Amino acid sequence: MHKAILATAAAVAMGVSSLAMAADTVTFGVQAPITGKYANEGQGIEKAVKLLAKEQNAKGGLLGKQIKVQVCDDEGKATQAALCGRRLTNAGVFAVIGSYTSGAASAAQPIYARANVIQTSDGTADELTQRGFKTFFRNAPPNSAEAKFTGKYLVDHKHYKRIAVISDHSSFSKGLGDAVAEAIKSDGGHVLTRAYINSGSQDFTSVLTDIKSKNPDVIYFSGYYSDGGLLRSQEKQLGMNVPFVGGDANQNVAFAKIAGDAAQGSIIVNVPAPENLPYKAAKEFLAAYQKAYGEAPPSIFTLTNADGMRVVMKAVEETHSLNPNKVEAYLHQKVDKFPGITGPISFSSKGERIGSAFQAFEVQADGSYKTVYPTSASAS
Repeated sequence: MHKAILATAAAVAMGVSSLAMAADTVTFGVQAPITGKYANEGQGIEKAVKLLAKEQNAKGGLLGKQIKVQVCDDEGKATQAALCGRRLTNAGVFAVIGSYTSGAASAAQPIYARANVIQTSDGTADELTQRGFKTFFRNAPPNSAEAKFTGKYLVDHKHYKRIAVISDHSSFSKGLGDAVAEAIKSDGGHVLTRAYINSGSQDFTSVLTDIKSKNPDVIYFSGYYSDGGLLRSQEKQLGMNVPFVGGDANQNVAFAKIAGDAAQGSIIVNVPAPENLPYKAAKEFLAAYQKAYGEAPPSIFTLTNADGMRVVMKAVEETHSLNPNKVEAYLHQKVDKFPGITGPISFSSKGERIGSAFQAFEVQADGSYKTVYPTSASAS
């Protein structure tokens, strides 16, 4: 009898202790492709979030609570992303950073919305902020904004007359490719052909051979770096001395590794790199990341996702609350040019990031990037 009472008392004590521990923590989720063809992007996001959590915890935590990080690998796939949504909401996360791809972000969106879990993502498909989820905030500019810049770069700045536009079949790549094609036409340019590849198929020579026969002035590719690097390499192997311009998902250190010598001279369109922006926070974060992991972030998307977490933490501090409704309202209504690593951050009523400029970068022989247009970054 006494043993039973003692056991019950011990169990109660353990339960109270567990609750007390839980009350002293707040959990941020990371949904990202930790494995698969976009693994280095996902791993960069995970590392950034864990670094920010460590730094915040060293300062006393968030509203006095230590930040825990729970990671779910969505492999960049919609089906796995939906599983991550359920796993992370069941784990009681306060906010989720991710995912990297629009398709994966979209699949988990309604799950986080139903659970009132804040989600920030660099998914750029326009539909992500058109579905009415008050929990969703985009930490990168949308396809439509990038397409407008790209059209002007190709037509007005470079004066290309015969433009081949290639996409894969993902919602992100197709959406961006379609938007760029429309922007080219709006600026008076000519889309020579609208071509598609099967992502991950490795051999794109049939598509490129058909494009070569049409004699393009430039090839624009709206998909991801894992395919973009191969496209550029195989283009050169076919003797096509045609400029290559890639959308933002091509900006990754792996692009140059995949393309090899053919990478040099390729142009990538994306938001300005941190080294091109006069922000102390950017330089400090890059130095801290290098020190913690012995390498630079794999791409700008490590940093946009870091900004997603930073602005959520700022909203918590400003509202003195971990009530999602209060934090969401603050993010929608009161964030005004928050000093992000990737530039000033404000959100529209739909959770759209506004006010970010774009640039065109040229891949150098060592795989680094040189800004070629415009030559000075705009922080407006």
